[in-house]
Parts: sequence; structure tokens; C-alpha cells
Amino acid sequence: MQLHATTIALGNAGLLILGGAGSGKSSLALQLMAVGALLVADDRTDLSRAGGAIVASCPPALLGRIEARGIGILSVVPAGPVGIAQIVDLSAGPEDRLPQSRIYDVLGVGLPLVTHRYQPHLYAALRQLLLGGRVA
Repeated sequence: MQLHATTIALGNAGLLILGGAGSGKSSLALQLMAVGALLVADDRTDLSRAGGAIVASCPPALLGRIEARGIGILSVVPAGPVGIAQIVDLSAGPEDRLPQSRIYDVLGVGLPLVTHRYQPHLYAALRQLLLGGRVA
């Protein structure tokens, strides 16, 4: 399965970034890369199921490339496939200040979902979510 999405890896945790064209997927990925994340795929992500996990990888034609709006296509050292730990959808804002946990189904596997429009601080919150999780 292929989605119009960008994916980064922070350690062994993958973040799948969804959103329409111009929603900030690549910008968010670049910010996360600036604080230690690695790029798996920009713009399109291949997803497959491995047991109870969803694994993201990059289509070969896009490997090691990310678009920086207004600058061009940049070369990066690509990360290998990664298991998706979290999904963020930039096409919708949060409904509440402290929203309830949400799930996004990918190939029959429910993955944690955050909905939030792109904002400059979002990368820091998502980095911490990947590293430390959410308090119930």
C-alpha cells in the first residue's frame, strides 16, 4: 500500500505524517531531522504489514530525497524501513486542548493518531511523544 505521506524514524519509532499538498509534511520532517530524526520517505510512503506491525519504507525513486519548499530537492542519508509507532494528520486541528486517544487503521492495524495543523512547536511535541509516550 502506498500513501501520500512523509515518514521519519526517531530511534526505532516511525512517525507517519499525513496531510494534503502544502500542509507542512516535509517542513515537519525537516524540523524533526534537525533534532535527530532520520528521513525514511518524503511525499510518498510504502506501507506493509509484518505480523501486528506496520512497516514504512521509501519508494526507490524517492530514496534519500526531501523537498524543501522554496529551496529545492535536498539529498539526505536515508533511513531503512521502520515500524510505525505514531501517525500525525496535518489536515485537521485538534478538537480539544487535551484530546482523547485516537486510532487510525492501516492494513487492519490500529495505530495511534494525532490530528494537528502544522505549527512551529509541533515537531518538539511529536519528538517527545515518540520518545516518552503519552500519559493516560
